Amino acid sequence: MAVSDRREAAQVTDAPPARPRKALTIGAVATVLSKEFDDVSISKIRYLEDQKLVSPRRTAGGYRLYSQADVDRLRTILRLQRDEFLPLRVIRQELSGGPSISGLSSGTGSPNTSRRAKLIGTSSSRFSLEDVTEETGASAEFIGELAEFGLVEPRIEGGARIYDETDVEIVRAANELAKSGVGARNLRLFKTSADREVQLIEALLAPKFASRNPQRRKEATETLERMASVLSELKHALLVRDLRRLSRS
Repeated sequence: MAVSDRREAAQVTDAPPARPRKALTIGAVATVLSKEFDDVSISKIRYLEDQKLVSPRRTAGGYRLYSQADVDRLRTILRLQRDEFLPLRVIRQELSGGPSISGLSSGTGSPNTSRRAKLIGTSSSRFSLEDVTEETGASAEFIGELAEFGLVEPRIEGGARIYDETDVEIVRAANELAKSGVGARNLRLFKTSADREVQLIEALLAPKFASRNPQRRKEATETLERMASVLSELKHALLVRDLRRLSRS
């Protein structure tokens, strides 16, 4: 072995082990993530924790400390929201799946095409109008327009409008489109399209849902979730194909 090679080997052998990265406070995490996500905030990170999507450790004094794994997980969540407009309940499914997390956080993974839309008992969160504006960055006036055109469907409780998790995700996506000049009025066609898809699925599955057999109703629910995911993938593929055609013209 040459002298230079032996020296290099000795340097590698004698090098001190890499130190684990220092845990970060919530403010430091917000600063790190803000380099990629303009709308990230301390309150948004706390909200994701409230939704059981990330679990930082706590000090004896109750302060949150985030590991590098926590930061990567948050980055994955924010990318799935921004790039795929996935609702949090679907992101929760993605994260619980495990294998694709690292790929997504590094931006190299591909979307999981086997997602199933969880439609039953997954939208129990309640949000006031103020909560929705804080979480999405949308104005109260814009949210009102979305409700006027049937895109969000708040319920009235004690004279106040209450929104669920799905409403929040719709507002977030619509607000992002509004930045490109797509108004609430323009989004009615998506509502019309969704209504037609629901009518198709309802016609196919109505007999099973009307059955008194619990097993048949369970099968209908599973089929409903599977069809919702497949329809979503189909619409995405058709949209991508037509947009590629537009970009080539």
